[in-house]
Amino acid sequence: MTQEFESKKNDNPQAKKDTPIAWLVRLLKGFISGVGAITPGLSGGVMMVVFGIYEPLLKWLADIRQNFLRNLLFFIPVGIGGVVGVVAFSAAIDKAYELNAVMFTWLIIGFIVGTYPSILRTAGKEGRKAWHIIMMLFIAGVLFYALRWMQSNLDISMPQNFWIWMMCGALTGLGLIVPGLSPSNFLMYMGLYQPMAAGVKSLNFGVIIPMLLGLVAVIFALAKLISWLFKKHYALLYHIILGVVFGSTLAIVPIVSETKGVMIGADAFPLDKFPQLASINEPKSIVICVLLALAGFAASFLLAKLDEKHPHESLF
Repeated sequence: MTQEFESKKNDNPQAKKDTPIAWLVRLLKGFISGVGAITPGLSGGVMMVVFGIYEPLLKWLADIRQNFLRNLLFFIPVGIGGVVGVVAFSAAIDKAYELNAVMFTWLIIGFIVGTYPSILRTAGKEGRKAWHIIMMLFIAGVLFYALRWMQSNLDISMPQNFWIWMMCGALTGLGLIVPGLSPSNFLMYMGLYQPMAAGVKSLNFGVIIPMLLGLVAVIFALAKLISWLFKKHYALLYHIILGVVFGSTLAIVPIVSETKGVMIGADAFPLDKFPQLASINEPKSIVICVLLALAGFAASFLLAKLDEKHPHESLF
């Protein structure tokens, strides 16, 4: 844990005098965590763990009345940075979807797969048993086949209304308090990821307000429970998360349907509306998709290696 959070007397994150530089550092940490929260394959919770703000934030949320004003002032720059990160990166995501959703998806899949070795090591930090691996693979397999079955047999396109956006916010909140869980996988599967990014980018409060309500509700409702579960069942919980991430990632691999065009999860891209996807099965497009997946893998794998070489306290 970083020194800025240490206090032998009262565990108060603002035990030392705050400075403009420290404020800006927390702003930057919040920005990167916000980007992680909206990027498939990343997790806002993982970014907060990396930067040493996850545990103190979870402790405060579990007992929010303790040193309320001091903690609030301390975490304000983290919150501001997080909001800016989400809005700024939403614009990039919306543009990438517009240019070529399939190629962007393969980049993201590569990025997700590149995080697996690091998360698997983290999951085994407090010991691992054979049944943990079996359970992880079982959950991944069941989830993958269930999602593919629904994709083929059910119309699971989601209406874009207040309650659906609130659900999206709740999933995003889970990604913040459960390190390693990337809710964007499920949003992509349900065809809500790009509309969500477009809504945030354009500051559509019909999207933003219900998302914020869902996010805040989940964080306050589950922060204490998640903290307890990680303390009592660390390996079990992490391997469940890995199974969910693995299965949901396989389910967003793009497939070509004769009747629906290109399918990314439950999201259909008809070729008459998305003519840029018509050549996706041609050798040139396949090579580009492979290269993008490899680039995504390399980027996330190298980031994980960098994190292993440098303790979290020394990143800033």
